[in-house]
Amino acid sequence: MIIRHRVRAILFPAMLLALSGTVASYFVWHAVNGQRGIKAKDEYRAQMEGLQAERSQLLKEKASLERRVAMLRGKTVDRELVEEEARLVLGRVHKNDVMIFLDKGK
Repeated sequence: MIIRHRVRAILFPAMLLALSGTVASYFVWHAVNGQRGIKAKDEYRAQMEGLQAERSQLLKEKASLERRVAMLRGKTVDRELVEEEARLVLGRVHKNDVMIFLDKGK
């Protein structure tokens, strides 16, 4: 009788402790590795930094294109820019231009 009482007194708290430890470890594991956990947060931050770098590059490119378009608009047009664009689109060169052919392998 006394042995059963002592076994229950020891095993019941031990089982409760093991169960609560298992439940706590489950939640801790998901807090670290889960879909919205700490590791996912770090991955999102790295992805955001990459996207922000790409965005800044695209903004620079956009500003460059807007500047070129501004030169083509208005009352005065930059003749050199128009000539450069025409040559680029048509694939032609001026008779005084010097062509340098580069080997694609280098």
